[in-house]
Amino acid sequence: MPPGKPAVMQWDKLLSPLRFGESQASLDLERGRTPFHKDYDRIIFSSAFRRLDRKTQVHPLSENDHVHTRLTHSLEVACVGRSLGTQVGQLLRGQLPDEVEASDIGAIVQAACLAHDIGNPPYGHTGEDAIRNFFVSPDNADLLEGLSPSQVADLQTYEGNAQGFRIATKLEYYRYDGGMRLTYATIGTFLKYPWTVDYVLRGERGKFGCFSSELDALSEVADVLGLLKTGDNAWCRHPLVYLVEAADDICYCLIDLEDGVELNLLRYYEVETLFKPLFADRWEQMQEILAKADHDRRRLQILRGQAMEVMVQAISSVFMREQKALMSGALSGSLIDHCSEEIRYLVTGAKQLARERIFNDGRKLSIEVGSYATLSVLLRRFLEAVRERVMDGEATYRNRRILGLLGRSAPEPATPLYHAYMRAVDYVAGMTDSHAAMTARQFNGYHPD
Repeated sequence: MPPGKPAVMQWDKLLSPLRFGESQASLDLERGRTPFHKDYDRIIFSSAFRRLDRKTQVHPLSENDHVHTRLTHSLEVACVGRSLGTQVGQLLRGQLPDEVEASDIGAIVQAACLAHDIGNPPYGHTGEDAIRNFFVSPDNADLLEGLSPSQVADLQTYEGNAQGFRIATKLEYYRYDGGMRLTYATIGTFLKYPWTVDYVLRGERGKFGCFSSELDALSEVADVLGLLKTGDNAWCRHPLVYLVEAADDICYCLIDLEDGVELNLLRYYEVETLFKPLFADRWEQMQEILAKADHDRRRLQILRGQAMEVMVQAISSVFMREQKALMSGALSGSLIDHCSEEIRYLVTGAKQLARERIFNDGRKLSIEVGSYATLSVLLRRFLEAVRERVMDGEATYRNRRILGLLGRSAPEPATPLYHAYMRAVDYVAGMTDSHAAMTARQFNGYHPD
């Protein structure tokens, strides 16, 4: 590259159809089914994705069938992501490699959206904090002996996004041999935070996307895709990550409100008031459409659908307008931050309303508080068992029973302690909300009636 010319990423590398963990240089193309469509299929048929059906989105262990789980949320985000990706692909026509269609961009974003929450532990973000709290607690300091500072940091700053990268590249399907073996393009689009925990510890970033155990995988993905290096163990984001982030923002801020009305935590008119500025130029027409609905739930579904359409169009336009910054890794904030005031008002207002009225629901808070005890019991038992196996070369009868639950993931005596711990955390983080609660009760001597 000539001196002084700013570095930019290239679409021919960013859209690599080669698969992580596979050495072939050529592609085995299948009529009507591109490598990116196969990525979607691999994710949706995985056990890690299936378990999202019983993992918290906002409301843990809800008995209302209309309330979203992580699985239904992920499916909806994938639908919005496909629309965003396809529209951007159409607008990029002429800039893309000859073999890449607009629908391929849609498929890449759709697959990445489908997997975006695949690393979430039981109880959602509260579960993440419960895992961090366990490793930070002085009561568990004995378990950290023998780990390096970076390994301790991975555990004490536990991050579901990094767990998702670990699942995709190591744990599912081809275990410890490429994981799901997704295309580099899809992995890059999934990777919201392509840096390690060091940047969180220094206060430079709020989240991270890769444990030290997967640093080699992150380096390989970044190299193949041509992501720009921004520091030690850090790279800029893939441009399509911003579409995944936008699809997630659209869905969770609007769907949280829908769930809030369903659970009688919000009133329909409150949500309608929030949506109204987005349709200021055609509100009378919207009222005529809404008047035909026979229930507030259906009115809200109409509003949500119309809002999503407006937002998808706007975000696609912003992507193209900000393409230079995206391709140089220089975009500040999210795509929604660069949208119109009406869209920013809706997203910001929805998040604030959810924080004030939905996230503080008493039943939700009670279950979340209990999740700290649940996950503490599970982590203590599993980590003690793997530590004994690694440090002593054998385990007591009780701990052999616990290791038996890990199956083939149970570490061998020669396994380094950090990697043995990660296998135990993999198992606990992979549990559903209900399975985690049941197992913790059983560990504490629970007996069914």
